[in-house]
Amino acid sequence: MNKDERYEELLLELRSLIGEEKEEVSVLSNVVAALHEKLGFFWTGIYRVTGGELLVGPFQGPVACFHIGYGKGVCGTSWKERRTIVVEDVEQFPGHIACSSLSRSEIVVPLFDSSSEVRAVLDIDSTELGCFDDTDKKYLEAIAEMVSKRVYD
Repeated sequence: MNKDERYEELLLELRSLIGEEKEEVSVLSNVVAALHEKLGFFWTGIYRVTGGELLVGPFQGPVACFHIGYGKGVCGTSWKERRTIVVEDVEQFPGHIACSSLSRSEIVVPLFDSSSEVRAVLDIDSTELGCFDDTDKKYLEAIAEMVSKRVYD
């Protein structure tokens, strides 16, 4: 099964899994678990916008940083710039926050509410350089939009 097919299958599974559930932490927890299990990333998680910073939420993988400031690291930059960021080599990203020295590449996708405010970011790390591409971006943005409409609208 190629990457597109794995993501298409995952989208179907997530739609079924989420169903009509709207409770934020419950939905985010199961989405993160499904992503992590299905795609086998090193770290998969959500940072939620709380009190003017990003606070770690549901995740799978090794321990994570608790707090990330606005505009700081890849996650804070994604929040500030309101866009998906794909980093081929985290060592080359200015201000990268190393929660784990094993992380080599990263993708961060913002989740928006119905007022177009960033409410959270989906953060995925890999131990491989250049792990993420336009296919990951396309499908992870679709997943983020689906989740956002369920829990933030």
